[in-house]
Order: sequence, then structure tokens, then C-alpha cells
Amino acid sequence: MAVTREQKAVQLSELTEQMKKSQSVIFAHYIGLTVGNVSDLRKKLRAANAEMKVAKKTLIRLAASQAGLPAVADEALPGPVACIFSFADPLTGAQVAFSFAKEHQQVALVGGVFDGKVLTKEQAVALAKMPGRQQLLGMFASMLRAPLSQFASISSTPLRSFAVGLSQMAEKKASAPSA
Repeated sequence: MAVTREQKAVQLSELTEQMKKSQSVIFAHYIGLTVGNVSDLRKKLRAANAEMKVAKKTLIRLAASQAGLPAVADEALPGPVACIFSFADPLTGAQVAFSFAKEHQQVALVGGVFDGKVLTKEQAVALAKMPGRQQLLGMFASMLRAPLSQFASISSTPLRSFAVGLSQMAEKKASAPSA
């Protein structure tokens, strides 16, 4: 069944709106996935505040243009692609798709748009491999905590040594014969 002009206009407005709201857009291959696998991928993306939308490449290019994103060239969209929109954290959609691709070879990142630039396949994969916001916050917190822990350890060492020395003296006195 052919898609009418009105349906294309609706798809274009939806794509444009999602591109405006998203922090990043990743393009990925998906052909060969079963319906269950696609549903599973969409479910994992939704849990990470991301979404996958399949559209014609012409509509994707028009939507990017209307959303104020850089022009997406034909080379950036090889074959049938899906758009993965990340709404809260720009990395989550790419990370979910990349980890899903480890189990399903049909999924492959082929490019994207992030920070006002069109990404190549290699850049999209590098973006997916970056630690996320929560991981970075955890690393930062442990970096802040490490000096405090070291200071507490160092400052309590003399007290421990003193306490050990007192207990050893008390043991010697208790075990020494009384005169």
C-alpha cells in the first residue's frame, strides 16, 4: 500500500519534532531482525529514554533540515536505516543500540547527528562506547572520595598504633609476675 502525501506530511512533522527534542540522533541498520527483536530493541530504548523510528531517507533528510540540523548526505544513510533519538542523555540511544548489536549482528550503527555535526560510522560507534552520564558522575564521586579516604586512613594510623601499643603494654603488665 502506497503512502499518501498526507501520511508523509504527518511522518515528516513527527520526525522533525523528535529531531528537535532529541539530544542526538543515531542512524542504524535493522534489516533482518524479527518483529520480536525489534520490539525488544524498542523496549530497551524506551527504558533509556530513547526511541527508534523507521522512515524513508528522503523524509529523514527533510526532517533534519527542518529541525535546523546539518544536512545529512546520501552517504551518511546507506541502505535502509532507522533513526534512534536520545532525549535525556545524548549517549543512551547509541549505547543501547550498540549493546543490542553485540547480540544481533543485523543491527549496526552507520552514523548520526550530534552537537550540530553529522557523525560518521566510526564516530557513532565511538559515541556509543563513551561512558554515560551516570558512569561519569560515579567516577567523579570516587575521585572526590579517594583523597578523603586516604586522609582518614593516614590520620587514624597514629591512633591505631598508639592503641596497639597500649594494649601490648597492658598485656605485658598483666603477664608479668608480681613482685
